[in-house]
Amino acid sequence: KAEPLQQGLTTVGTLRADESVVIRPEINGRLVAVHFEEGQRVAKGDKLFSMDASVTAADLREAEANYENARRGNERATDLGARQLLSRADVDAARAQLGVTQARVASALAQLEKTTILAPFSGVIGLREVSVGAVVSPGQALVNLVRLDPMEVDFSLPESALASVAAGQPVRLVVDAYAGETFSGEVLAVEPVIDVNSRSAKVRARVPNPDYRLRPGLFARVTLEVGEAGASAIVIPEQALLQAGDNRFVYVVRDGKAARAVVKTGVRLPGRVAITEGLSDGDQVITAGQAKPMMFE
Repeated sequence: KAEPLQQGLTTVGTLRADESVVIRPEINGRLVAVHFEEGQRVAKGDKLFSMDASVTAADLREAEANYENARRGNERATDLGARQLLSRADVDAARAQLGVTQARVASALAQLEKTTILAPFSGVIGLREVSVGAVVSPGQALVNLVRLDPMEVDFSLPESALASVAAGQPVRLVVDAYAGETFSGEVLAVEPVIDVNSRSAKVRARVPNPDYRLRPGLFARVTLEVGEAGASAIVIPEQALLQAGDNRFVYVVRDGKAARAVVKTGVRLPGRVAITEGLSDGDQVITAGQAKPMMFE
């Protein structure tokens, strides 16, 4: 039957974090301090872990001493070379040694900095996997860091609806965890590639979450504002719709027999689908048993 369409396209999606990372060390070492509480909010640049820096600090002091010695040697070589008391090759060797020791200072300093692990972005710390005193190795998982504000929601839309979707378009979503509440956001991006099997495209929306109530992985019912006010269409139960290759069709009852009718679909509603071509108001469609041989004329 023909009925007014709602002022929105409803689908389902999954919430995901805007940013999420597993904090891992880049060097071997022993943890000497943990600077956070599990579940705590942290800011970008906050200290998360400190590792024993005694060895790397000693390496840095050694590199700095060698650099200072090479710097003085380069100054003497430059002076002697200017007075023709030292060969050009020896002057170049002294300058090269200065460059090598300078690079070793930079390397030792970088290693020392890696003994302190900082938060790469603001977010919420998860449950840590290690304790103070543990010896960790590069790549070992220490703790999760997740940015919960804003959140993102991924969902799919049929190709017939893609012309009505654009970045910045308002969306609304509800989740079972907060029944009766609606969260608002906007479309962030539309996947440029269409899935050839489902004939749909992935859409990502962004939803503000300042109170951190929404969490990654939650199931969401998403409503996207599309269409024109007062628009109507032929609507059928979604279980009546079948597909073979690129063709969508239904079986309608005509003169007491089942007849196949090729259709074109529009927007999808909860449990129903709009038909733009192939059916008339009042047609009787078959919703079960379509696969039985007797269904064919």
